[in-house]
Amino acid sequence: MPTIKEILQTMDYGPAPESTKEANAWLDQHGRRFGLFIDGAWTEAATTFATSNPADASELAQVTQATSDDVERAVQAARRAQPGWVALGGHGRARVMYAVARLLQKHARLFAVLETLDNGKTIRETRDADLPLAARHFYHHAGWASLQSEEFADYRAVGVVGQIVPWNFPLLMLAWKIAPAMAAGNTIVFKPAEFTPLTALLFAEICQQAGVPSGVVNIVTGDGAVGEAIVKHPGIDKLAFTGSTEVGRIIRKATAGTGKKLSLELGGKSPFIVFDDADLDAAVEGLVDSIWFNQGQVCCAGSRLLVQESVYERFIAKVKARMQNLRVGSPLDKSNDIGALVDPIQQQRIHALVESARLEGCDVWQPSCEAPTAGSWYLPTLILGASTSAAVAQAEIFGPVLVAMSFRTPSEAVQLANNTVYGLAACVWSESISLALDVAPQIKAGVVWINTANQFDAACGFGGYKESGFGREGGKEGMVEYLTPLAEDARPAAPVVTAVGSNQGRVKASEEGNPFAVDRTAKLYIGGKQARPDGAYSRAIMGANGAFLADIGEGNRKDIRNAVEAAHKASGWAKATAHNRAQVLYYIAENLAIRADEFAQRIAAQTGAKDAAREVQASIERLFYWAAWCDKYDGLAHQPPMHGITVALNEPVGVIGIICPNENPLLGFISLVAPALALGNRVVAVPSETAPLSALDLYQVLDTSDLPGGALNIVTGSSSELARTLASHADVDAVWRHDGSAEGCAEVERLSSDSLKRTWVGGAKGRDWFDAKQACGRTVLQHASQVKNVWIPYGV
Repeated sequence: MPTIKEILQTMDYGPAPESTKEANAWLDQHGRRFGLFIDGAWTEAATTFATSNPADASELAQVTQATSDDVERAVQAARRAQPGWVALGGHGRARVMYAVARLLQKHARLFAVLETLDNGKTIRETRDADLPLAARHFYHHAGWASLQSEEFADYRAVGVVGQIVPWNFPLLMLAWKIAPAMAAGNTIVFKPAEFTPLTALLFAEICQQAGVPSGVVNIVTGDGAVGEAIVKHPGIDKLAFTGSTEVGRIIRKATAGTGKKLSLELGGKSPFIVFDDADLDAAVEGLVDSIWFNQGQVCCAGSRLLVQESVYERFIAKVKARMQNLRVGSPLDKSNDIGALVDPIQQQRIHALVESARLEGCDVWQPSCEAPTAGSWYLPTLILGASTSAAVAQAEIFGPVLVAMSFRTPSEAVQLANNTVYGLAACVWSESISLALDVAPQIKAGVVWINTANQFDAACGFGGYKESGFGREGGKEGMVEYLTPLAEDARPAAPVVTAVGSNQGRVKASEEGNPFAVDRTAKLYIGGKQARPDGAYSRAIMGANGAFLADIGEGNRKDIRNAVEAAHKASGWAKATAHNRAQVLYYIAENLAIRADEFAQRIAAQTGAKDAAREVQASIERLFYWAAWCDKYDGLAHQPPMHGITVALNEPVGVIGIICPNENPLLGFISLVAPALALGNRVVAVPSETAPLSALDLYQVLDTSDLPGGALNIVTGSSSELARTLASHADVDAVWRHDGSAEGCAEVERLSSDSLKRTWVGGAKGRDWFDAKQACGRTVLQHASQVKNVWIPYGV
């Protein structure tokens, strides 16, 4: 007679299929043919394309291929609806959004089945993860709508928003984007992915039932040409895109100089770090949720497994045993773990990358099971023995493929984790909370999960660093993405610059009667030392009356390179306590105050300003202001619906290149450099091209104020040439340009697309640097920082 253990070993899951009756009835109700949803009504289906079930390649419906004229009509409808949507008020918008959330819950099973049919992910995931979280986003952001007048009193809605999402989380991505946009008072032109449009079309019906005013939500379907039309449309005020890094670059280039607000949530190659003291069995289950959730078609999938060497073999054995028990099959079967890939093209790409690893000598391991023959499938895969530079270790595979390697020490784990152009998410597994919380801040990623994986909530921001994009979705920082500071509307139409002498840039004449006059050319300031320009060229600076004032160094590409290297060597500034950074800024202010008369005279000589003393005093006050913020720009502790907390840390961006304004040469310089330094960034600053001497006179102030060498580097010369170099430099993390050059600002945004660095540009408009609303506040702090959300569960 068999034992209980033997009986249990022979037991298996029986089939547990989910009914498709209601979903098919909904499709049949529409004749399996869909138009566009514009201005609260459906258009007739014109030119269409098929959307298919990835599990068996069967056609589900025909969907309209929108045209540029359709996009135009959608944008116009959104523009007409936007004033009324704002006028409805926060409470009115909240009530509508609350109705949307309730209807999502009411029809959750229909949405879940339709999503599984169209996308190929398992019904367990759509039912238990995607739908509850989508509804949660509308509930949460309905609350922000109610609180907008209080919590965002100094902001307004951006206007008309264009939103483009991928196929891996069709409905959830819709909720992530539409909910905050609606809450803030924007109207929307939304494009779902070509492969997975059906739940977006069902959502349009929900909008009608919930009483969303016509034109507030417009949904246009189609291929990449539709997305391109949205990106290039001049009537779009903000673009929100989730998708590949390659397309993100294209969008950044296309929007350069347009003034459109932009947020990009792009690719990832996330590390999953397991230390030797971790609960290995729990880590294995976390790994399953991290890399094989949604067939690995997740931007934050833990596709790089890093295991401490002492437990590597044991952990890999556990992973293989768990993979052997993963069930691959019909996504509608509630017993299955792995569903279908979205499309044969994706299947072919994954196969090619895995085969490249095999050709490089890697060990490719898959469980001994068979995938269905019809449709798009790929077995869960483990790759061992890959080098850190291998394609599978660096490229985003976007499939159920895990690449494993070992490490010896925590510092090596961090180094391996950061050895990627991406920076979206990471997992850290350790029973030592001290070790986990030491490692998490060192990882260059926007989200870090400790002893858990793939946790999301509407209250907690999500987004990446580096080539994983910029901007956040969810949380308060996600709301800010859909708002514009009111102070921006008050900016001058153009920079107000006092005219200077017409001899700018000429070689100075010899001093009459003194052929042996001492050359006092102002040098560059790099690594805490004055440095001659690499090119050995200088330019003359003339005063407002045309008289020669001084020569300055003409910085070039190599000078910028040296300054960036010095900035990276000064990484200790980012690690200094906020209190210490504040003391240094206070000290700079005090030393500037001692020489206030001298600086005022220099400003007057350069610009002819009658109130130069006022500018110096404002600069001193501005230093005190940003010193005060150093230890007060705290993060937040969120309480998501899990047993734990999420800590949102405000981290420095890194190395910031700053092109300073020509107007108010001292105050403009201080107003940009001081907040960057206050939050721990290192700066390469290009001072006013027409009046740089006020910044150069700061050298001695800096030398006597305990600012570490390299924290602030100053390179003079052509703003356009130096900005071009900074925007192209791969080791510069952000570029700010506020010199009033519309063409130059557009160029910075365009060139930044190569490494997807963050930008903050003023365009052709000016800024009143004396006005605290235009030059200070949380908006500037947001540009000088990036948010990292660290998830810390309790009791695991």
